[in-house]
Amino acid sequence: MHSGRTLAPGAPGVLHLRRPRSALLAWAFVIAAALVAAFLPPFATTGWADTDRSNVDLVNPFIGTAGQSATEYGGMIPSTAPPFAMTRWSPMTRQNYVSRTPYHYSDTKISGFIGTHQPAIWMGDSGYVSGMPGVGPVKTRADERALPFSHSDEHAAADRYSVEMQAGSGRTLKTEMTGTSRVGLLRTVYPEGADSNFVLQATRAGVTGNVHIDPAAREITGYNPDRQDSNLGPFKAPNFKGYFVARIDTGFDSYGTATGGTLHEGQGARTDGDVSAYVRFPADTRTVQVRIATSFISLEQARANLAAEAPDDQSFEQIADKTRAQWNQKLNRVQLRGATADQKAVFYTSMYHALQYPSENSEHGRYYSAYDDEVHTGVSYTGYSLWDTFRAENAFLTLFAPERIDGMVTSMLNDYREGGRLPMWKNITETNIMVGTNADSVIAENIAKGFTGFDRKLAYEAMYKNAMTPPDKDTELAYSDRQQGTPVEARAGLTYYKRNGWVAADHTAESASRTLDYAYEDWAVAQVAKAVGETEDAEMLLKRSANYKKLYNPATGFMQARDLDGSWADGGWTEGNQWVYTLDVLHDVPGLMDLMGGKEEFASWLDGYFAGGHNNHTNEPSHHAAYLYDDAGQPWKTQAKVREIAAANYANRTDGLSGNEDCGQMSAWYVLSSLGIYPVNPASAKYSVGSPFFDQAKVQLPAASRPLVISASGAADKAYVKSLSLNGRSVTKPVLSHSDLLRGGQLRFTMSDTPQSWGASAPRAQGADAHRGPAEGRVGR
Repeated sequence: MHSGRTLAPGAPGVLHLRRPRSALLAWAFVIAAALVAAFLPPFATTGWADTDRSNVDLVNPFIGTAGQSATEYGGMIPSTAPPFAMTRWSPMTRQNYVSRTPYHYSDTKISGFIGTHQPAIWMGDSGYVSGMPGVGPVKTRADERALPFSHSDEHAAADRYSVEMQAGSGRTLKTEMTGTSRVGLLRTVYPEGADSNFVLQATRAGVTGNVHIDPAAREITGYNPDRQDSNLGPFKAPNFKGYFVARIDTGFDSYGTATGGTLHEGQGARTDGDVSAYVRFPADTRTVQVRIATSFISLEQARANLAAEAPDDQSFEQIADKTRAQWNQKLNRVQLRGATADQKAVFYTSMYHALQYPSENSEHGRYYSAYDDEVHTGVSYTGYSLWDTFRAENAFLTLFAPERIDGMVTSMLNDYREGGRLPMWKNITETNIMVGTNADSVIAENIAKGFTGFDRKLAYEAMYKNAMTPPDKDTELAYSDRQQGTPVEARAGLTYYKRNGWVAADHTAESASRTLDYAYEDWAVAQVAKAVGETEDAEMLLKRSANYKKLYNPATGFMQARDLDGSWADGGWTEGNQWVYTLDVLHDVPGLMDLMGGKEEFASWLDGYFAGGHNNHTNEPSHHAAYLYDDAGQPWKTQAKVREIAAANYANRTDGLSGNEDCGQMSAWYVLSSLGIYPVNPASAKYSVGSPFFDQAKVQLPAASRPLVISASGAADKAYVKSLSLNGRSVTKPVLSHSDLLRGGQLRFTMSDTPQSWGASAPRAQGADAHRGPAEGRVGR
């Protein structure tokens, strides 16, 4: 997802052995180690991460923090928090809002350190809080308190962040930061002899919040009710607040509150707009630690989160080490051989990005629901950018975080109970952003992959409602992008879709994209209908899933919108065009190829699609396109194109993401593609085969009993697959099942530097050009 389709108002080798018990054994181990070293290449060459160096050290959190466009770049921040954290902690170089995140690499000053709940650049923050150390007179306005810094004095990692800011007169203010899921810990070293202070900002101009200072407890508490997306969706959540408890390890010399830049010296509490609190420290103060706990439930819960996650008796290093251990547990599951340093940075940073979403919304067994404005017992997640993430992010999670899947689906079912629909784009509550009911695909995929820890019948009830019950005022509203005052948008235009087989362009916005999405989602719901024994529903929905054919215009060779009377119409697309959306038939590629004249004609059409520059990897509807050559019987073109796309859109640079990260989808594409697989139809629980990027990837999937070793010797220079075997069994088609991967073992690619006939639908001469067949540009028959 990019501009939410429209810009919103206001809008970057060591071998370790156990210690032997005798000198004889010790010498034996030394000799054995020497022999191993003599006959194996050095670890630095093979690319295996050694046991002293964690893969978390290879993460570059600055990837995706800059780009030529103000909005069309990764939109990421160098956040410090564990996987799926409720609150992420980041340096703040600018005020964030819809279309702007709180950090951009091009900025030169830091005005604070923010606990943010902003899931993506095109969505708003909710209940955020920020703190900033200072020297000299207290400055509470963000632009006045900001201090210059150099990137040479800045270090970011998944588990901690540090920066040295210039405080004037040659003085340096060093701040380090780490975080748990709901608590941030700041440690600041003030210059010797400086007047030291700390400002905690609760709200900004136009937003009324609260701060309260308790000198005896050395605490600043309060709340921020701001939801920057509150104008979207039907659920207004009047009691929503982001609560915070900031506990400081140093006594206060003096304190006060502020509104904007106006100080209210000695005042201990204030409820106002643009409200902050500040404290000054004694003259000899050098090091100060501030623990800021967050909650969506209450101040008492924020205090409980602090006690549970970052108690006073745990040091900064202990808390950072706990967060590091959580990242180690995930990132060390994959070891790469034959990857360059830059490739490792891109790969492990992609894992770091993809493992942030969706984020936890529950707090140790309870959660605030903005759907019904109540606190519940159970599990909840937010940051569901489902139009983006159903494509590959969820597949990534089923492989690398399967322990989360049941809870994530249960969270969506809780949203259904409390709000009446499964989420579309949940940012604390429904925002009605994007189109389609893509939770259908996610749930169908998870069921197809064997997940059982959620209520399947309730899931089908919710999905059936998506498929059969139009949203309120469906025939009255266009349901345009970011249209305000609308009910939940689930399958807008469904009334016309059920009647004619397409969403009417002259009645509903983005009708063509919706029609294609609904056809795919019908297929996904049908799979769940079969799983729960609703066979008649399954048959009806499978038949309806062929509705995509009603948008195909044989006179032009493209999908095209249609008005209610059946006449062809212009436009109707969501962040794409007719080229991209003609390929948007994830569930029935053979049927699409038949419409377009057969496999060879389809492959030729794909050639024109890529040659004409129509593939836009910065946006999600194009993400599966390169893999469609597999279905067209020309998998060597998939293998070449996937490599080209990766090289053009991912890099170990601040501008190393060509498009918005979109809650893990961009990064999930890279991780899966680099391993040689991609889920064109996620709900099928199958993966199309591409071209592995590395000589070897040893993957310990949490749900697998043994590692999956994906080997592709010479992959750096050989993009083409000559043969493939899984645990000694020959694989002749470019497709693998989820269950295949979970068995672990050896997935062995034999690679070539020229196109090969492996996986093709017809014999192919070896050595032909990647984009042409032998001689005449066709596969020989």
